Amino acid sequence: MTVGLVVVSHSERAAEGIREVAAEMAGDTRIEAVGGDGQGGIGTVPDAIGDTIGSADDGDGVVVLVDLGSAVMNAEVAIEMGDVDAVIADAPVLEGAVNAAVAATDPNATIETVREQAEAARDIEKL
Repeated sequence: MTVGLVVVSHSERAAEGIREVAAEMAGDTRIEAVGGDGQGGIGTVPDAIGDTIGSADDGDGVVVLVDLGSAVMNAEVAIEMGDVDAVIADAPVLEGAVNAAVAATDPNATIETVREQAEAARDIEKL
């Protein structure tokens, strides 16, 4: 079993792109993406986020990475309504997803260690 990851973005295409980048570092880690308003527009939907968290769970929990404010709120609602052990990482979504993907490949990874590594991405300097 491994810790799963979910990327939540207001844009379905952005979520898929971030998932694609992180997957390059993820080994067998399950990474799922969810985004958009369910009708082709910009937004997030708690039910869709909850379903995606459920799909990403392999038994060791799920770390959720989000882009903007209402994605946080809707992810919180989805986690509260679901029965999966899941946490939201306070991290930049792309860099955090990559860090989390690498951390999740550790056989001793927990949702806390994966979240910590995602959140460590806040301190990455690009220049």
